[in-house]
Amino acid sequence: MYGFRTGPQSDIQTTSSALQSYVQALLEAGPYSRTVISEITSDSDTTHNNAYAEEKPKHFYKLKILRQKFLKIRFDRLSLLAALDRNISYIETLITVIMAVAVGAIGALVLSSNFYHEIWIFFFCLNLAGCQYCLLKSVQPDAASPMHGYNRLIVFSRPFYFCLFCGLLLLLNYCSQVAGNEVLTLYGISFPVKSSLIFTTHLFKVFILCFPIIFTLGLLPQVNTFIMFVLEQIDMNFFGGNATTSLISSVYCICRSFIAVALLYGFAFAALQVDIEAAQNPIFSIFSAVLVSVSYHLSRSASDPSILWMFIKDSVFKTEEKEKEKEGKETEDLIDPLPDKLKTCVSERLQSDMIVCVCVTILVFAIHVSTVFTSPVLHPVLSDILYLLAASVGFIIHYIIPMLRKEMPWLCCSHPILQSKERNYFEVKEPAKIMWFERLYLWLRFIERNCLYTVVCLCALTTSAPSITCKFKHYMGPLIIVICGLKLLRFAFSDTPRQYMILTFTIFFFKYDHRTTSETFLIDYFFMSIFFNKFCDWVLKMKFIITYIAPWQITWGSAFHAFAQPFSVPHSAMLFLQAVISAIFSTPLNPFLGSAIFITSYIRPVKFWERDYNTKRVDHTNTRLASQLDRNPGADDNNLNSIFYEHLTRSLQHSLCGDLILGRWGNYTQGDCFIMASDYLNALVHIVETGNGLVTFQLRGLEFRGTYCQQREVEAITEGVEDNEGLCCFEPGHLPHFLSLNTAFNQRWLAWEVVVTKYVLEGYSISDNSAASMLQIFDLRKVLITYYIKSIIYYTVRSPRLVEWLDNSSIMEALQTTTNEDYVDLDPTFNIHVDEDYDPKLSGISRTSFCRVYHSWIQYCVSRRDKSVNCEKGSDLVSLCYSLSLLGRRALGAASQNVASASVDFFLYGLHALFKGDFRITSPRDEWVFADMEMMRRVVAPAIRMSLKLHQDHFTSPDEEDDVECLYDAITNHESNMVISHEADPAWRNAVLSNVSSLLALRHVFDEGSDEYKIIMLNKRYLSFRVVKVNRECVRGLWAGQQQELIFLRNRNPERGSIQNAKQALRNMINSSCDQPIGYPIYVSPLTTSYSSTHEQIGGEFILANVKRFFHRIWRRLRNQCDTTCVGGSSAFHDDLPYTVSHSQQVAVATLGKSEEGKHFIFILSKSWVPFYSIGIKCKLHFLENFNPIYSCFKISVSTPTNQGQEIPLQNLGNRGSLISTASSASKPSALASLANLIVDPSSYKDITPYRVRIMDPNQVYDNLNLGRRIDVQWPNDDWKQNGGKNSWNDWRPSKGVEGTVVHRWLPGHRDLNKRSHVDKTILLVQIGERYVPVADAGVMDLGAEV
Repeated sequence: MYGFRTGPQSDIQTTSSALQSYVQALLEAGPYSRTVISEITSDSDTTHNNAYAEEKPKHFYKLKILRQKFLKIRFDRLSLLAALDRNISYIETLITVIMAVAVGAIGALVLSSNFYHEIWIFFFCLNLAGCQYCLLKSVQPDAASPMHGYNRLIVFSRPFYFCLFCGLLLLLNYCSQVAGNEVLTLYGISFPVKSSLIFTTHLFKVFILCFPIIFTLGLLPQVNTFIMFVLEQIDMNFFGGNATTSLISSVYCICRSFIAVALLYGFAFAALQVDIEAAQNPIFSIFSAVLVSVSYHLSRSASDPSILWMFIKDSVFKTEEKEKEKEGKETEDLIDPLPDKLKTCVSERLQSDMIVCVCVTILVFAIHVSTVFTSPVLHPVLSDILYLLAASVGFIIHYIIPMLRKEMPWLCCSHPILQSKERNYFEVKEPAKIMWFERLYLWLRFIERNCLYTVVCLCALTTSAPSITCKFKHYMGPLIIVICGLKLLRFAFSDTPRQYMILTFTIFFFKYDHRTTSETFLIDYFFMSIFFNKFCDWVLKMKFIITYIAPWQITWGSAFHAFAQPFSVPHSAMLFLQAVISAIFSTPLNPFLGSAIFITSYIRPVKFWERDYNTKRVDHTNTRLASQLDRNPGADDNNLNSIFYEHLTRSLQHSLCGDLILGRWGNYTQGDCFIMASDYLNALVHIVETGNGLVTFQLRGLEFRGTYCQQREVEAITEGVEDNEGLCCFEPGHLPHFLSLNTAFNQRWLAWEVVVTKYVLEGYSISDNSAASMLQIFDLRKVLITYYIKSIIYYTVRSPRLVEWLDNSSIMEALQTTTNEDYVDLDPTFNIHVDEDYDPKLSGISRTSFCRVYHSWIQYCVSRRDKSVNCEKGSDLVSLCYSLSLLGRRALGAASQNVASASVDFFLYGLHALFKGDFRITSPRDEWVFADMEMMRRVVAPAIRMSLKLHQDHFTSPDEEDDVECLYDAITNHESNMVISHEADPAWRNAVLSNVSSLLALRHVFDEGSDEYKIIMLNKRYLSFRVVKVNRECVRGLWAGQQQELIFLRNRNPERGSIQNAKQALRNMINSSCDQPIGYPIYVSPLTTSYSSTHEQIGGEFILANVKRFFHRIWRRLRNQCDTTCVGGSSAFHDDLPYTVSHSQQVAVATLGKSEEGKHFIFILSKSWVPFYSIGIKCKLHFLENFNPIYSCFKISVSTPTNQGQEIPLQNLGNRGSLISTASSASKPSALASLANLIVDPSSYKDITPYRVRIMDPNQVYDNLNLGRRIDVQWPNDDWKQNGGKNSWNDWRPSKGVEGTVVHRWLPGHRDLNKRSHVDKTILLVQIGERYVPVADAGVMDLGAEV
């Protein structure tokens, strides 16, 4: 009966029975039986739970063995992850199994070969088991891991190295067994082959047993880094290649080098079979010529194959469908110009290489076959002369001239001896001028690289080939000649600044110190180049160590640094040994936790960082719309400021290679690091690859407002040292133009040096003003709202869809209520404090008050419109403008939460919301706009942005608001020459990277609790940077130390001692530039390649188009000279400005001359060119009604001070090229030309012959130069001015591919106002039909002279 009860009574009964049993047990057990009570309670609870609860489920994983069979693995997720690593793909699982089998198999082979005995077998088996277990559960984080978190690639490191070195051990053991007793002699040292192999075998045996220590210290990198490093070192040290940028790049470069060696080996083998004792035969001459050409091409090829592949793919595999898709894209799509620019550069370089290699092959063959290198007369001394000449010229080019151009030559002088023109400028307003010593440096480098070292290599090949072939026999001899010759030439072409030192060391060491041990110049140079590079690395490491631990400039960042400093002194010998080992293996030597204790890191390529970390800017393209409207995730300063470093990268891509070639950054090589510092930009530039005419670099931008440590180091870079007069504790002064002794001493104990103080680069000047201070007062807000309404009216009237809107019946019906003159909008958003047209009597904005304020502006905008529209007060246009003004103000009020008139914070919040495009229609009276949302996008949205710019201009020209013409022209000018956008808009980034002259944005900044709005204004100008060269081993060591400390040692302290400032090494700036999250740069660029052909002061590539353009230029000059000769004999009078006359029958006068008697004039008349002179002589041309369209005669009335109103008849000569006056035999051409030169200085009016061009970049068109503003150019003809802008072109716009004739040009800085450009570019005036188009010369393609 008890069990059948249900409901609450059953629960009450169960609870009471449990309570009774608990009380009874407590009374029976007494006070000391707590344990028994607990057991009873537990049992009763368990009984109760078993009755009313289910068992706890047990988790397990099903491991399938067969299709229907599986095993249960009773682990939960966390337990299983703690026991085993998780493979995410079948490929990863397959590789794991293969590696495990390989480790076991190779380990068994090693054990069966009896390499180890006794206890060493146990250690070897321990290594083997550890490598296999790593495949099941890896060490995370590993000491060599370059990334935080789980690294899937590091799992295979230990098995890979175990298989690799055990395989090498077995191979060496086999070779030592089959090797004979041959002895290899090199540089007088005997190397028994068998003994050498046995020694290497024992070395590998010990090395394998040391694996646990090696892996714990992180001395071996992950697999991809190791393969990339090995391939890079082989390509650089054996084939003279450049540094690589990725694993694919290294594979591509080594394959390219092998193909080149295989190609050249065939020529060398065939040549040396003809005559083994002489290298003077036609086949060897062909081999030498092909070697020079192949080396030249390889030195000019970048290591990254991606651009070349893009070029090949677009050239070969491009289909018509892709072309149609590209043509069908909208013009508003944002296109990055950099890929096309790089493909163009690669295409031009390939064309240039094709032409140059053919010419070089023929020239080198002709030189070598001439027996100049084997002549008995020249042979004893020719090689010595060439070697000493190359070394001497290199010493002058790469030591004397760069030292004279340094900021502090020899660290003794206080200023450079050879100074640039911009060094003493306070503000640079134009590109850097190329100086005479830069031209000299450029030509000397060209001669040295392409002439001297080519001849040196040919001489070395010719003299060394017979000896090498005799010593190393028929098969190895040609191979050694090919490898050594290829390295010499490629290295000389790619890394010219180092060659004179290598050449000098090679000559002095093997010609004077160890003459008897020389193995011919080719082999000597091969080994000396490797030794010299390692020696330079060792010197830089020693400089870094000594500078970093110098006692008088210790900067302890923590207590550990103070503790480690004295303990590092007894280990100095070990430190120097580490420096030698790290130099041999190209490993960084990093300070442990930033202290004075140095340890060797693992090997790294020149690129250093294994991850391709690039900054991804947060904008509207990669964030959700909801987050854009609510949280605005990209509003932090660092994200928004990263675009300036991206633009700086593009500027460096354009000019860095050329500037390096001109010597503006001093000597440089692969791996060098430079710091560029300006007022707000601080960036580290890492040179990764240097080639012949190319440089690959990576830029790392630091924070604008860095930490205290960063500011101290920036001050150390930018402070001047010229005024220091100290000598120990005294101040006796210093010699003029020299540094004081204290300064000279301190400069020698720095890991960096200032290279140049005024490096000019195109960039943006950034100005930010507080928006709150500019809108705090109601009157200023009223000005902004007024400009807002006027901008709405402007964009409405200027819209090409205005007629469509006025004819839209649904829109007009919705606006019908506003046509009444008594209509008043009483929305509470409107306020008398901020609305100019607010009617206080009606408590709103009426149509009448709106027309009273803005009707005149509407009328003026309509008057500037091409097609007239009714703009009376009762017209539909006024109704539309009135309604849009109400809508715009209501949208601003809704975004400001309807309290914008009271608080500036709410007003700025709403203004920023509208500025970024967050318009929300909340009133039913504004829903008519949904009939066509283009009104929001093309009228209201740009109006709010334009109003902000006009409000900025109001502070400089407050009267512009009342002058409708000035206001209209200002809006038109801003619309064409400025981009006003939110910084998260992709259009902002596209505008910055497209070098738009001016930009404006409203920024909302959340920074350390502050919430403020800033008006950001960008103006393109030339920035000056202070360039500092940093010891590259210092940079590599500090980077490696930070990576080890944060990833392996897991030091998360943001104020750790290793990032504190150390001015002698710039420790904070270098560590801040590491990849995130190790460092905190705001921008890290991708690896970018700069080509010399993009530098404007060096010139383009030697391609067919440039050759054709050169001959066109020569042809135009010849035409000028021929035309002048036809008129003035041998006189040097040139054609004047060719002006097209606006006439139905256009005529042109080419030359004006005067006879010796001052009575007769001579004219050359052509069909369409008329030069005009303001020379004080009044000429009246009487055009005949029927004249020859080619050449004709006129009667000219000439009024001079001595002869008034004479009519001079000219003789019609038909189609002849000149008109000769027959009135007097005293009329001589030379006299005519001389008098013309006296009247008008021909040099001031010198211009080119008419020629046709094709517009290639419509963005280079200046379509507002005819507005008559003070900043515009001076037009020579009013007819051209009227037809020279978009205000007269109507719906026509110049497009890509349109051709026309150049009738005039404006040059920068010309002394004649009619020919002076208002910008730093040459502007061409192109006649296209009846229209005249001003366009920059960079945006057109020359089609040649018009015939």
